[in-house]
Amino acid sequence: MGNSTSSAMSKEILEDLKLNTKFTETEISQWYGNFQQQCPTGRITLEEFEQIYTRFFPESDAKSYARHVFRSFDTNDDGTLDFKEYIIALHMTSSGKTTRKLEWAFSLFDVDKNGYISKTEVTEICQAIFKLIPKEEQCRLAQDENTPEKRANKLWSFFEKRDDERLAEGEFIKGVIENENAMRLIHYEPMKQ
Repeated sequence: MGNSTSSAMSKEILEDLKLNTKFTETEISQWYGNFQQQCPTGRITLEEFEQIYTRFFPESDAKSYARHVFRSFDTNDDGTLDFKEYIIALHMTSSGKTTRKLEWAFSLFDVDKNGYISKTEVTEICQAIFKLIPKEEQCRLAQDENTPEKRANKLWSFFEKRDDERLAEGEFIKGVIENENAMRLIHYEPMKQ
């Protein structure tokens, strides 16, 4: 037996992750191994999460975005993510358009967790997204989205709300699904070279 029990993932968690993400059992097991090495406590702190993100975006300042992502997945507000929260975070932030992803995006933009999104919150997330975009890519952005404020204005315009109004989750999801551009603006995907 040895210490294999402590490093083995429970079957329930594995099944749950296979069901809720597009990852294979092999991928999940590999990540679990890495996770055990990096986080012997079984939990990831905000600092560790920031470091992981920095590796994903070596040419950018990923810290503020990582903080927002972390907040949106730290559902019990204990300041750490467990393995399951972490894998779901990886899955949600990778590409795709499912309603689940949009529900996650809503919680990302709902900075104060009050169940609504304001224009101020959209601007705050757009600023964090902007820091992910490498400088040389920023100068190639369209004229109406080449600053965080312009990006926020453009995104907000899809929801047909006044600047002082707020957006509920259903409205957000509907607005993003109906507008290809909104879908593109709510996250950052590196440009294809």
